Amino acid sequence: MTPDREARLFDRTSPPHILTLVLLAGIGAMSMSVFLPSLPSMTVAFDTSYEVMQLAVSLYLAVTAFIQIVVGPLADRYGRRPVTLAALGIFVAASVGCLLAPTAEIFLGFRMLQAAVATGIVLSRAVVRDLYPPAESASMIGYVTMGMALVPMIAPMIGGALDQAFGWRSTFVFLILAGLGVLVLTWADMGETKRSEPRSFRDQLAETPELFRSRRFWGYVAAAAFASGSFFAFLGGAPYVASEVYGLSAFWAGAAFGAPATGYAIGNYLSGRFSARRGINAMIVAGTMLTTVGLALAALLTAAGLGSAPVFFGFCTFIGLGNGLVIPNASAGMLSVRPHLAGTASGFGSAAMIGGGALLSVFAGIVLRLGDGSLPLIVLMLVSSLLAVAAIRYVIAREAEVAA
Repeated sequence: MTPDREARLFDRTSPPHILTLVLLAGIGAMSMSVFLPSLPSMTVAFDTSYEVMQLAVSLYLAVTAFIQIVVGPLADRYGRRPVTLAALGIFVAASVGCLLAPTAEIFLGFRMLQAAVATGIVLSRAVVRDLYPPAESASMIGYVTMGMALVPMIAPMIGGALDQAFGWRSTFVFLILAGLGVLVLTWADMGETKRSEPRSFRDQLAETPELFRSRRFWGYVAAAAFASGSFFAFLGGAPYVASEVYGLSAFWAGAAFGAPATGYAIGNYLSGRFSARRGINAMIVAGTMLTTVGLALAALLTAAGLGSAPVFFGFCTFIGLGNGLVIPNASAGMLSVRPHLAGTASGFGSAAMIGGGALLSVFAGIVLRLGDGSLPLIVLMLVSSLLAVAAIRYVIAREAEVAA
């Protein structure tokens, strides 16, 4: 299967249609964010604390990181298609478990199983890399994630509306139906895109150190991890800021959570439009700087006593804008270091992003207990963004050193 053939929907002999890749990646983003407006009501329903229910974010991210370490080598060994279909099946079954869970502990157990759906985020990128060269793959990943960004933009609003109308369990009915739809679409449309002969795990393990010895690989991983870390800190702390600091309802909290996704859609469009022309490093630099400037302005306004829901959520749009520039290009950079290990690189790179995000989402809950409104969370996100700037500067310096 080669990219010179036109993609036809529901034809597994042609490259996967972009709609399939968008929805395959988007279902993972939806699972991560659609239930966020329901966290306060779920806390009451399960008669537990907000800190316990917040584990539905941090534990989910931690398990996602582990799964993505495993799924890359599995997809390199057995192919993209069977691994993706199995993961979607697990997600649907786990969503049924979340719907029927009688206690917070059982809910969290099934919630962790839902993390299997993150396979779609990893392998949609690996599929693109199977079909396109590095510069073009950055543009294609940008277009895929631009479409994917529409999902987390509207998902919290859908979740908030469902929660207010029918209760929090209706959100998981929605996830079950969405998962089944993507499973059927993937089965009908996505053929196998990995063209090399399958190798044993022993052969793969023997080659993996080759990837890990690359400083450029880890530089791209760090840039992506710290850039996305700002967003995951937002995920961990924004529900508390919306409900406890600014008193927003579930619906308006869901609408506010879409602010970063709006920026993300714009950033991914710009990646799709300019990455092949400008180069991936220049796009990553632009993304990290935009996020840093936006969060610095938010911190200054909040420290000056001008903090409000529009200020907090409005400037968090810069997190999405920066991530839209950084993630597709850093992902293309990771995958281009050792193309024959694209699945492994995508898995480990995504695991680093999600694992770091899990830690930052926990830290978000901790720093918000320090008081002083939303300012501690803004500072945490700003520090993560500054580290992303340092990471891409390291990659550029390393490439200059090798070229000299």
